[in-house]
Amino acid sequence: MDFWIRAAQLLLSLSILIVVHEFGHFIPARLFKIRVEKFYLFFDPWFSLFKKKVGDTEWGIGWLPLGGYVKIAGMVDESMDKEQMALPPKEDEFRSKPAWQRLIVMLGGVTVNVIVGFLIYILVIFGYGKDVVTSDNLPHGIAVHPKIMELNLGFQDGDKLISIDGEPIENIRDIRIQLWLRGKRTLEVEHQNGAREIITFPEQIGEGENAQDFDRWLFANDAINSFRPRILPIVDSNLLETPENESAVGRLVQGDQILAVNGVSTPYFHLLTNELSKYSDTILPIQLVRSSDTITERLKVYNDHTLGFRISNQFDYTHIDYTFAQAISAGIKTGANTMGDYAGQLKYIFTKKGASSMGGFGAIGKMFPTSWDWEAFWLNTAFISLVLAIMNILPIPALDGGHVVFLIYEIITGKEAPQKVLEYAQIIGFVFLLSLLLYANGNDVVKALFGN
Repeated sequence: MDFWIRAAQLLLSLSILIVVHEFGHFIPARLFKIRVEKFYLFFDPWFSLFKKKVGDTEWGIGWLPLGGYVKIAGMVDESMDKEQMALPPKEDEFRSKPAWQRLIVMLGGVTVNVIVGFLIYILVIFGYGKDVVTSDNLPHGIAVHPKIMELNLGFQDGDKLISIDGEPIENIRDIRIQLWLRGKRTLEVEHQNGAREIITFPEQIGEGENAQDFDRWLFANDAINSFRPRILPIVDSNLLETPENESAVGRLVQGDQILAVNGVSTPYFHLLTNELSKYSDTILPIQLVRSSDTITERLKVYNDHTLGFRISNQFDYTHIDYTFAQAISAGIKTGANTMGDYAGQLKYIFTKKGASSMGGFGAIGKMFPTSWDWEAFWLNTAFISLVLAIMNILPIPALDGGHVVFLIYEIITGKEAPQKVLEYAQIIGFVFLLSLLLYANGNDVVKALFGN
């Protein structure tokens, strides 16, 4: 059931965004009196699920949910309609219009995706407000990533984070992005003894040929989540069932608080996960407190280095409400940060770790919760809308950005790129994108079968 709820949210989200994106092309095309032959949600090779012709345009729904398209007359696109392009140009065709009009048509889809993403953020923030995690919400302070500890900068488990680059921290959950992608480097912390200290991260880690920029070092060492809430390892009610053929294995129950693994003290959850990471598919003695009694259970450590339970929630969120004017400002800031953060991550695609981290529809689907939540749905839809805008504007043939490059070339030189060049570029771009799609979704399959 969880799979189908996520799949339904993903399908609805993508359907909305595909339609608004294609309308971004359709509307300026019609304003410039360019004929639009087809407007399709999803692709329709060989047949379509629905189609109806209204005026010059065939409106339809395809059966292959990998995107959508508008077929604009007189344009080299994914339809590769060479017969039409071999005929003399007509007045209502894309190729007959001035380059500046064609540029507006091509930029329309990306523009609408940006507007929609920003608008959703504004409305969600106004309607729901925000739940943030402040230092006051964390009674046990923060847990520091082991790799950050190895730098010996002065951080301690249990610290409170006060400010970053001189600005008060509104939401502890934003720290990872601010350090990794926004160039923030200085944190003010309050230690458990009450003393405050300002700690600055170095711009580079290591020396000589082994030196890495701090942000790349975080990525390479899985240390992006540098600071997390420090919480006790107390079991929630959502547990994995113990396999029937392993009757000798004990079970955790709601309220159990784990104290130690195989004799190693693990008073906090991050220490528990660190210790469990050393074991896989094995049975270990786990010391815990149950109903005020200290006992030892033999528990299975699974292949994903967990005991198969979810941690209980141990801290509250601080809720912030916004007026509509405040929501406009906050929504625009959130949208701008989202685009900047995503664009900043693109450089990691070209690393071995980045390539293996790529995901397809499965990874996107996991962004959605397993129960229908409209706030989460619209926040994810806004994020995907802005991601689609960035991806579509990349200068890759077959994407909007590829067409934009050729149009800018034409505007600057006064010469249109040769028809054959456009056709070959479209083919190359399509093959590249198809390969990327297969690779990303292949990663999803591999992770589903063999784990991360």
